[in-house]
Amino acid sequence: MIRLDSISKQNGKQIVFIEAAATLLKGEKIGLVGPNGAGKTTLFRMITGEEAPDEGQVSIDRGVTIGYFSQDVGEMSGRSAAAEVMDGAGPVSAVAAELKEIEAAFVDPEQADNMDSLIERYGEVQARFEELGGYALEGRAAEVLAGLGFSQEMIDGDVGKLSGGWKMRVALARILLMRPDVMLLDEPSNHLDIESLIWLEQFLKGYDGALMMTSHDRAFMNRIVTKVVEIDGGALTTYSGDYEFYAQQRALNEKQQQAQFERQQAMLAKEIAFIERFKARASHAAQVQSRVKKLDKIERVEPPRRRQSVAFDFPPAPRSGEDVVSLKAVHKGYGSRRIYEGLDFHVRRRERWCVMGVNGAGKSTLLKLVAGATDPDTGSVSVGGSVKMGYFAQHAMDVLDGERTVFETLEDSFPQAGQGSLRTLAGCFGFSGDDVEKRCRVLSGGEKARLAMARMLYDPPNFLVLDEPTNHLDIGTKEMLIAALAAYEGTMLFVSHDRHFLAALSNRVLEITPDGVHQYGGGYTEYVARTGQEAPGLRN
Repeated sequence: MIRLDSISKQNGKQIVFIEAAATLLKGEKIGLVGPNGAGKTTLFRMITGEEAPDEGQVSIDRGVTIGYFSQDVGEMSGRSAAAEVMDGAGPVSAVAAELKEIEAAFVDPEQADNMDSLIERYGEVQARFEELGGYALEGRAAEVLAGLGFSQEMIDGDVGKLSGGWKMRVALARILLMRPDVMLLDEPSNHLDIESLIWLEQFLKGYDGALMMTSHDRAFMNRIVTKVVEIDGGALTTYSGDYEFYAQQRALNEKQQQAQFERQQAMLAKEIAFIERFKARASHAAQVQSRVKKLDKIERVEPPRRRQSVAFDFPPAPRSGEDVVSLKAVHKGYGSRRIYEGLDFHVRRRERWCVMGVNGAGKSTLLKLVAGATDPDTGSVSVGGSVKMGYFAQHAMDVLDGERTVFETLEDSFPQAGQGSLRTLAGCFGFSGDDVEKRCRVLSGGEKARLAMARMLYDPPNFLVLDEPTNHLDIGTKEMLIAALAAYEGTMLFVSHDRHFLAALSNRVLEITPDGVHQYGGGYTEYVARTGQEAPGLRN
């Protein structure tokens, strides 16, 4: 369906692709992977024709329709989420808009004299709407939006009043409803809760077109893709298998290449030592010449390209008391809406609680109560002795000073720290080279989140309260964070929609449901085994 033949592309001084090649065939589901800035979005834009390769060719079979979801969703306002989604479905959306206009005219007193012509036109438009499958489309649009977490009120309401994250879901729903021959999805898992992620997984598994996608969610990627195309150093390398197979195969290839490189280096060193030792002796001249010629002909094995990966190690945190935090008979509501009624909850040292619940269940509210960012209406929240808390809120980045650079922000927080250790810290969280001189006001949301987390983790608290800490992190940074937190000896209370993160780090589960709050011993993996579901919103 789509072929990339000997593609070369340069953006400014950066070489993105050098004679790269790949194919996307009918029905294939491909995961596109590579470090940040490797060229994943550029590849998508070349396929859609928004950018052209400098050399080589992008070939697309005649008549193939392509739907492209990117993080840049543009402006949306003035109509319902359902209408916005249906707008991507072709001619039927224009017919639907005309139907709505005529329906509005029916109740307009100024149109009373035109009623006969309006009724006649309404019949014609309605017949056309039915012919194009409009009523079925309306139902499908509502089904897709509901799957992505929209309430009926949000489906019917003005899309302009939605947050950026919900507008992203509307843009994604447009592509899903369109059901093109090829879907290009750039980070579709961003901004989705677990229930929506699992719904999207099922939808994409059942989609019979071709799919190429990027995602920072390892579990999501692993369950959908059957082939992985890696961008690294300007080349495209294809692996047949899911994400786990790719990760294992890549590690194995690196190991084998490193071993080949080391064997060849040892052989070369031996040959060069012989040449150096005997080059001045006439008796060995023929042997020396023979070995010099042999060395010239040898094809050199390159060492494997090392991905930039810096491990982050927590300095030891001071030990807290056994009782870390205690909530007793807590009531909390907003207006007429009750979130908690008589909640009792205790966290003890070295427990790692993950908090589960559908959107709006009160997960962030619980973390705010524990962190002291909000007060209970009645009841008490008490933090234990020697507890040093670090709280990462979803909007932790809002407190950064826009005029300070990344490095200055870290220096301000840790004036006693050496420049070297602060640069290492910055590198762990994706700020290398000149990135540390960026002012906070120009940072993306993801960069701000990483900086806020770096600042929180350097001087380690013994109690971490984390609200969606992985939202903006790529797979490599998440792996670094998981490894660091796995070795962390403090206590944790966290909310995350990343199942790999949940499974790796939790040893307790607090589930918030309309029926009440349930506590489970054992981590997320045990919770799934016990309940038979990966999230509370999926249970009947």
